[in-house]
Amino acid sequence: MGLLSLLRKLRSAPEKELRILLLGLDNAGKTTLLKQLASEEVTQVTPTAGFNIKSVVSEGFKLNVWDIGGQSKIRPYWKNYFENTDVLIYVIDSSDRKRLEETGDELTELLLDDKLKSVPLLVFANKQDIVGALKASEIAECLKLVKLADRTWQIQGCSALQSTGVKEGMDWVCKSIKK
Repeated sequence: MGLLSLLRKLRSAPEKELRILLLGLDNAGKTTLLKQLASEEVTQVTPTAGFNIKSVVSEGFKLNVWDIGGQSKIRPYWKNYFENTDVLIYVIDSSDRKRLEETGDELTELLLDDKLKSVPLLVFANKQDIVGALKASEIAECLKLVKLADRTWQIQGCSALQSTGVKEGMDWVCKSIKK
């Protein structure tokens, strides 16, 4: 094996492994998003009763994405997954105005935890394909994300079902880690 082929092989291997925690209320679209990231079929998605893990290679990173169920009975166990998290992705159902306060409260509680203190945050404002969905900027305002001065964060409108906005959000994840 020549030096050039050895260098190519090293370059194709992920430079770094990242642990990504994917959280949000039930029915926000976390598992659909995870399946899109893993290039899997999204026509049959069932509620997560526990967790799913998928590994995806992106921009030189191996992303180990932990999708934890969002039902109210599971949420108290989220803290068991915080250790060694490199990026927190929080998914919000932009069409569910009734639960905006609840999802905001859950996000605030997450951000106050010491284990997630300096972890970059990506908020996916999901279900943008649904008529009447709040825009990402409206959600950012409602959740007072602009007041997060001590944390790197981004909000990205998306439709996990149609895979729009997903790549842009994950590009931000990889760029924020490189910094």
